[in-house]
Amino acid sequence: MQRYELTESPESGYVKGVVRRFAQSSNDHRGTPELPGRVVTVVEAPVWHRLEGKETEDGQVLADDYVWGVAYRIDPEKEAEVQAYMEYREKNGYTCHHVPVYGLSADGKQEYIVVQDSTIWIGKPDDPAFVGYEPLDKIAQTIAVRSGPSGPNKEYLYKLAESVKNLYPHVKDDYLFALENKVRTLDLVRA
Repeated sequence: MQRYELTESPESGYVKGVVRRFAQSSNDHRGTPELPGRVVTVVEAPVWHRLEGKETEDGQVLADDYVWGVAYRIDPEKEAEVQAYMEYREKNGYTCHHVPVYGLSADGKQEYIVVQDSTIWIGKPDDPAFVGYEPLDKIAQTIAVRSGPSGPNKEYLYKLAESVKNLYPHVKDDYLFALENKVRTLDLVRA
């Protein structure tokens, strides 16, 4: 299914109170059952902070707890088809949530709601494929060498990092870019 065939318009924006992390095992796309890769998942920020041992007040959301991305407005006649596709695609351990998507004015000073009620799939610690917190070095070592039916795991990481840099040059995603650098360094060492 071509995602663009079923959408009315893509909208750039961000979701608050979440983080993007390579905390999901992939045995069906970027790895195999024997050697699972890692794919990105969106995790509720307070949950992630507990997993990484960061002390925050209960439910506290930090300044960097947001994820930029693209929300797609779906043709109402195609909603059921898209929902079925997404439930299949996100089958390996995600739960569906409804959240607002925010944007910023051109000068970056005014926040506004882009989409009031957007569907997002979030990784939870009790999902079967959720691996939770791991040090970046360990994740990098996994991503550098794993591959699955959808291709090399590192290709997935590199394309995600490139997309974030191109679409949102003003966004700092220290986690994503540090992981990309670690995997690229491992590539150089192995070359």
